[in-house]
Amino acid sequence: MTLEQRAPRDVTARDVTAPGAQIRRSGMRAFAASRVGGLPRSFWALWSGTLVNRVGYMVEPFLAYYLTGVRGLSLAVTGAVLAMSGAGSVVSQLVAGSLADRIGRRATLTLGMVANAGALVGLGYARTLVAIMTATLLFGATIDIYRPASSALVADLVPPAERPRAYGLLFWAVNLGFSVAMVLGGTLARAGFRWLFWVDAVTCVAFAVIVWRAVPADHPRRERRARGRVTPAEAGRRAALASRAGKLRDVARDGVMIAYLALTLCYCLVYLQAYTTLPLAMRLRGMPPQAYGLAMAVNGVLIVALQPVVSAWLGRRNRTIVLAAGFVLVGLGFGLTAVATSVIAYGLTVGVWTLGEIVTAGIGAAIVADLAPAHMRGRYSGAYGATWSAAYLLGPLAGTRLLALGAPVLWVSCAGLSALAAAGLLALGPAISQRARYLDTQP
Repeated sequence: MTLEQRAPRDVTARDVTAPGAQIRRSGMRAFAASRVGGLPRSFWALWSGTLVNRVGYMVEPFLAYYLTGVRGLSLAVTGAVLAMSGAGSVVSQLVAGSLADRIGRRATLTLGMVANAGALVGLGYARTLVAIMTATLLFGATIDIYRPASSALVADLVPPAERPRAYGLLFWAVNLGFSVAMVLGGTLARAGFRWLFWVDAVTCVAFAVIVWRAVPADHPRRERRARGRVTPAEAGRRAALASRAGKLRDVARDGVMIAYLALTLCYCLVYLQAYTTLPLAMRLRGMPPQAYGLAMAVNGVLIVALQPVVSAWLGRRNRTIVLAAGFVLVGLGFGLTAVATSVIAYGLTVGVWTLGEIVTAGIGAAIVADLAPAHMRGRYSGAYGATWSAAYLLGPLAGTRLLALGAPVLWVSCAGLSALAAAGLLALGPAISQRARYLDTQP
């Protein structure tokens, strides 16, 4: 066969295979774009800063061990010190939400990260009990200042339809960074715990610098200067918005928001048992700490693998129905823990409630953004964050008392509370949707 006879066949082969490869590449690009595309550059700066900060998130997970093993505090004193940290977080998120609305999201987030870095260094060098308690209180009061500003910033930057996906991606960054931090933290702790405090502090400052440089200023006065001359009608609209600046007590008067926070608290009380009573229950079964670590590893693997894939799809569904389904899955996972007797069985139950956690991630914060007037997003986000902090205080108290009655009592109670929270959320759904539609029509 001559070269001229072979050439058309070679060309035909290339023409047949090339379009298929192009289609596959186009399909992959479209899939990736639907998951991570279409979000503003400022959001990705916030995402990057969050990831950097969580990679250095080493002090809080190891704090109890540091206080007992390095500083020699008793379990009772350690518990009291950690409770002070939790109480500081509850108050600080409420204050930080007001700050985010008053001085701006970027300024509040930057201030919180720098303050937390200072508190971390102070805690690392504290020696006396009074100094340790004071530094821990400051640490708790500053560690979550960034949260209301971050949540409000996402609501400002991202259109309502894309917010669940954006919040879900932030949740993914937190878990990805946390997974790395646990490995690095354990390694650095062998060289000396002071390294943990310094690395955590440096990543806090890095987060502050990234946000300050890459996220636009959002102070109202700067916004007016940037826009220049306005019409009398627009000036009147801005004056009306300024006159109803809102206060924290306005959040307390919002019946829909308060009902939503109450349901969220029920969910949080169940979810946080994973970090308080679950290791205790496994120890009562005669399992070593390594067994708890292996079971909880399922949580991190599933979140990192699945969260970016499903968040966009979930975000296009009815938010209250999706969130209620997540509540049910979490309750089911903890309910099944009542019959777990091996590490594999515990790992399977962790997998079930992790699927529920993935479903809820991003949706809860998106509903808060739907309920909040634009000028009060910081305060609403602060109240939402304070609910989680309150659960960190109340969860261990309630969980350990139920565990004392027997592990099945605890886990069945968790399943029942999650089911009640899901039913309440479905009942509240029409009011949430009505509020979201109303705020979408407001200037």
